[in-house]
Amino acid sequence: MSVNFTCEDLINSILQEELVPDYLEVVNESSQHNVPPNSETHFKVTIVSNAFNDVTRVSRHQLVYKALAELLSSPVHALALHTYTSEEWIKLGNNVPNSPHCLGGGVRN
Repeated sequence: MSVNFTCEDLINSILQEELVPDYLEVVNESSQHNVPPNSETHFKVTIVSNAFNDVTRVSRHQLVYKALAELLSSPVHALALHTYTSEEWIKLGNNVPNSPHCLGGGVRN
């Protein structure tokens, strides 16, 4: 039996396995960008993991990029990362940040 996984499913699965998060939310934000309908190119990832303890924000992002390297080579075009330790997440009140509005991907009004 063949199962088709979405990029969102794959991102979830890979990050669950690689970073063992306390909290993980992956949102496909492609529809908010200048891409064809049903695209899977733009994602927002909010992740809380002990793997980020005593790790700089840049290094946290590098850990995620390394885990998702194959997907980032294609088809994922953009990845908004929100990476937190458990302590930071609690201080934020467990709130996922909003994404900025798309600048149009070269399309101007």
